[in-house]
Amino acid sequence: MNLINLESVAKSYGPKPLLDGVSLGLDEGDRVGVVGRNGGGKSTLVSVIARETEPDAGRVTHARGLRLGLLAQRDEFPEGATVRSVVLGDRAEHEWAGDVRARDVLGGLIPDLDLDAPVAGMSGGERRRVALARLLVPDTDLLLLDEPTNHLDIEAIDWLARHLKGRRVALLVVTHDRWFLDAVTDRTWEVVDGRVERYEGGYSAYVLAKAERARIAAATEAKRQNLLRKELAWLRRGPQARTSKPKFRVEAAQALIADEPPPRDSVELTRFATARLGKTVYDVEDVTVEVGEGGPDGRGARRTVFDGMTWRVGPGDRIGLVGVNGSGKSTLLRLLDGSVAPVSGKVVRGKTVQVAHLTQNLEELDPSRRVLESVEEIRRRITVGKREWTASQLLERLGFQGDRQWTPIGDLSGGERRRLQLLRLLMGEPNVLLMDEPTNDLDIETLTEVEDLLDGWPGTLIVVSHDRYFLERVTDHVVALLGDGRVSLLPGGVDEYLERRAAGTASKPARPGAASPDRAAATPAEKVAPAQAKPKGGGRHWKARKELDRLERRLEKLAGQEAELHEQLAAHATDYSKLQELDARLKEIQAETARVEEEWLMLAEDIG
Repeated sequence: MNLINLESVAKSYGPKPLLDGVSLGLDEGDRVGVVGRNGGGKSTLVSVIARETEPDAGRVTHARGLRLGLLAQRDEFPEGATVRSVVLGDRAEHEWAGDVRARDVLGGLIPDLDLDAPVAGMSGGERRRVALARLLVPDTDLLLLDEPTNHLDIEAIDWLARHLKGRRVALLVVTHDRWFLDAVTDRTWEVVDGRVERYEGGYSAYVLAKAERARIAAATEAKRQNLLRKELAWLRRGPQARTSKPKFRVEAAQALIADEPPPRDSVELTRFATARLGKTVYDVEDVTVEVGEGGPDGRGARRTVFDGMTWRVGPGDRIGLVGVNGSGKSTLLRLLDGSVAPVSGKVVRGKTVQVAHLTQNLEELDPSRRVLESVEEIRRRITVGKREWTASQLLERLGFQGDRQWTPIGDLSGGERRRLQLLRLLMGEPNVLLMDEPTNDLDIETLTEVEDLLDGWPGTLIVVSHDRYFLERVTDHVVALLGDGRVSLLPGGVDEYLERRAAGTASKPARPGAASPDRAAATPAEKVAPAQAKPKGGGRHWKARKELDRLERRLEKLAGQEAELHEQLAAHATDYSKLQELDARLKEIQAETARVEEEWLMLAEDIG
């Protein structure tokens, strides 16, 4: 059944049309992802489809009785609204409590929110969860989602993807989250130059199909130019000379990547990083960190984020850092850049470390300065990998084409300022790069350019991001803040983190001033005599945690050795005797990894 049709739709804001003669349709069961540059017309397309915006020309038709749910980029609620009034309306408790979907949505998106809490004053992430819950509880035929993953952490994004996959509802989603697109969509629309190009498959299939289209177009153009040259030669020669028609073989899309090397040479980059940094980058030793302003007694609103944490970061490490909102990810980056001091313990920083920190807050820049000027005042050219780039060339790669490089900074959008902020940091040629949510406000094309730049960047990289695709693309291993006051290595990456969260082995951080579950459950006798409640064997517990840290470092080293052996196996593919030797060594490493992981799990269970 057809749900929505667009016929020759046009829409413009200013001289440039965002939609120009667009004709398309949405049917029952369609699951469409919409991609394109920022400002290219994606949100306009969604608004026109939903009839929130009238087109300048053309027609939009909806099926009779269509139940449509729209999630806009901005979450708006009535004045005085509570979570209950927004999500459940006036439904009686026994009614919604018996609704499986309502319970699933409430438990998946807003388990920690009081239903009677006012929406006003909530954080952006909490407001986004409430808006999504409002949309997902009722029955709908079609969901239109504009940036649904904004302000959500990895766990919430994973839940949303699983929920949407289980719903029998048509879906159109605009997002820069490439993992999410692959998880929930099976068709892709690209909004470009006023047109909507259509592709079969999710994001990964779209990339292959687009590359194949580009290859065919390039071959066709080359053929046309060749024909023109031959025609000119014939006109000059006089009598026609017969020429055979060139043959062109169209190959499968997978052939495009058959000979593509890995995105980065990890061994070479580590060698460069070691030369620039030495052996020591960061040694965090038994560090305790507290945050908060403090109450009248200096302690009321403070909480401990890290407690006896030990962690080592080496040259060339590319680390993804995950954890629930409020677990201390940004605090950890500030601890490394020196803007947060530990209460106890010490942070040893290598003598040659030159750190650059991309924070979530946009750096204050002179709004009257031009884009190119603001980059060239730091450096006019840098070397990334084996190639030298000028400031202008790098600006072009990050979407500042032609005259856009001479735009005053005050006229830039949030996404453009984010790109400029990142480029200014890279032009300083740091050897340690800390990135806090670098994908915010960046479209997919810009993200791929950023990833390509980072592939050739020799240094230590620590990234905090809810963008799973970006994390897996630019980092080599993942660590997590699981609510226990330390950094935990996750050999299984983001999937392992989600499994631990689902299994309840990772706790949520307490809010400043809130009592911990243990403290809240304490009996009056325990409150009167806290010394008696102190567990015995505190020294043994501390030693066990130190041993856990040692095992995590060992696992990290084993993972590096295994990756190096895989590279050697590929390099000696024709040397049978060498392959046998390397394979035996690989099995030893894998066996030791399994033993250390088992030891780690047993020790973690004893402590927990």
